[in-house]
Amino acid sequence: MDKKDYQKLVDKNTPKEKRLKNGIVAFFIGGFMGIIGQGLIDLYMNWFDISSKQASVFMIVTLIFVGCFLTCLGFFDKWVNFARCGLIVPITGFAHAMMSAALEYKKEGMVTGIGANMFKLAGSVIIFGVVSAYTFGLIRLLILGGSV
Repeated sequence: MDKKDYQKLVDKNTPKEKRLKNGIVAFFIGGFMGIIGQGLIDLYMNWFDISSKQASVFMIVTLIFVGCFLTCLGFFDKWVNFARCGLIVPITGFAHAMMSAALEYKKEGMVTGIGANMFKLAGSVIIFGVVSAYTFGLIRLLILGGSV
């Protein structure tokens, strides 16, 4: 079998991605996550009589906790298979990545297992986030000339 025939066989048996459906589902699930986040902010502002900036911190902590908790229970992976980027892109996806690695390597111990492996996936997200923020901060400084 030559490469051309092999590629035809691979193309025939590769499942087709439903991009439009996945995009629509991710859009609505991501929007629903935004509604939940705003609802939490409003809830915390009313319950604790705090500013929206302070309530936003509580909302982020809540979503991180829920993402980690659902990962530990095994539900988050099933929901991500349905929701795709609607759940991966928000902060819940980052929490899921960290918790999944921690759960996977917990048998190897606290330092060599969890500590050494928890940032394998999340580490790249953190480093590129920091580098991007630094780069765009420099660009903004150059464009605006120091005035904010």
